[in-house]
Amino acid sequence: MTTPYEYAAQNTQRFRDELMEFLRIPSVSTDPMHKQDMLQAAGWLAGEMTRIGLEHLQVMPTNGHPVVYGDWLHAGDDRPTILIYGHYDVQPAVMEDGWLHSPFDPQIRDNRIYARGSADDKGQVMSHVKAAEALLNTYGFPVNVKYFFEGEEEIGSPNLGAFIEANRTLLAADLCVISDTGIRSLTQPSINYSLRGLMGLEITVRGPQRDMHSGNGGVLHNPAQAIAEIVAKLHLEDGRVAVPGFYEDVYTMTPDEREALKQVEVDKADWQSWMGDLPEWGEPGYSKIERIGARPTLEINGIFGGYTGEGQKTVIPAFAKAKITCRLVANQDPKKIFTQVDAFIHAIAPKTVKVEIENKGGSKAARTPIEHPGVQAAVRAFAKRWSTPVVFIPGGGSIPVVVDIQETLGIPVVLLGFSLPDAGAHGPNESFHLEMYAKAVDTIIAYLHEIATPS
Repeated sequence: MTTPYEYAAQNTQRFRDELMEFLRIPSVSTDPMHKQDMLQAAGWLAGEMTRIGLEHLQVMPTNGHPVVYGDWLHAGDDRPTILIYGHYDVQPAVMEDGWLHSPFDPQIRDNRIYARGSADDKGQVMSHVKAAEALLNTYGFPVNVKYFFEGEEEIGSPNLGAFIEANRTLLAADLCVISDTGIRSLTQPSINYSLRGLMGLEITVRGPQRDMHSGNGGVLHNPAQAIAEIVAKLHLEDGRVAVPGFYEDVYTMTPDEREALKQVEVDKADWQSWMGDLPEWGEPGYSKIERIGARPTLEINGIFGGYTGEGQKTVIPAFAKAKITCRLVANQDPKKIFTQVDAFIHAIAPKTVKVEIENKGGSKAARTPIEHPGVQAAVRAFAKRWSTPVVFIPGGGSIPVVVDIQETLGIPVVLLGFSLPDAGAHGPNESFHLEMYAKAVDTIIAYLHEIATPS
């Protein structure tokens, strides 16, 4: 009998063609002009899941874009139920960003599919769908599976928490698998065992009632200058965050964790490609990989005010703004961090301007211990299909749905990602490596078998 791995290999070209068809749909969730494209993408995905034999397919409405749900629940009550999450929406993309071709016209070059959403997250969603097809056409699933794919991840999943709460019974499972993260390389499998949380805020500094002629300077505090003074005080000279209490709840890495991270330190060539000849900067006492994934940060995402066009416009702006996000680690509470940052900014702000701070919300960090059976099943799955042992990496980014699933459904989450570091997610010429697409399908098949019979 044909194995699921053989089936996948025999259908490699068709799997690629179907991914490219999915990628042609410009499912940009943030832009209302693409509302019909979002519905088309949801319908296409539901149709593909129906075609391969998944059951109970629904395109379920939310207050925003719909969720696609399907399942297969015939493995038996003695087998675990695995919930699989992904998203079909993508970031905006236009040629002017630096694309070599239309971002929604997939092209294959250098053994990669180039298109918006190829790595984040349509390629990874399709890896799960094609693994399901291979299993359903051969041995069948060794576990019960539920799939739900949302359409709002790229805009912060504003309606997903309520959806999960309202559908707790439908989504009930023993474990969730999410493939919306990365992997070390084509030859080095890796697992993100944690993700940082997020807290965002926006500062507005107000001065005169309206923009003023700069000839009036010297008698009022320029809001653009004032906001620069505030922002400059948020870090100490050595790179640490200056906010009192910012680090007090931070999870302390064990010596074994720190030792393991030495295996995955940022490559010198990668560092040079990012930074050129600039020296590193940041919290002392920690390596680059620790700062990226295991330590909290406070980042200035944007600072603006006044005239920013070509040439000169001699004004003193009425206001200036700064956008800030904090990446948080285990045990840190976004609400507490906002309170601390808010209090510190008000304390250091000049009294010659008015300061307003808006909480943009956030999410907690997520962590699944390496020794968890779900993670160890992934280790064994990689061992069956890859020749190099897995390394563990703390993830520097945030996926809010992870915390929603953990807290609302009460189940652990395993991050089984397949996007390469140079995939260019969110940037121009995003790509998904064709070899990784095939490896992802095989690894997911192996994982479902390993989680069915934990050792």
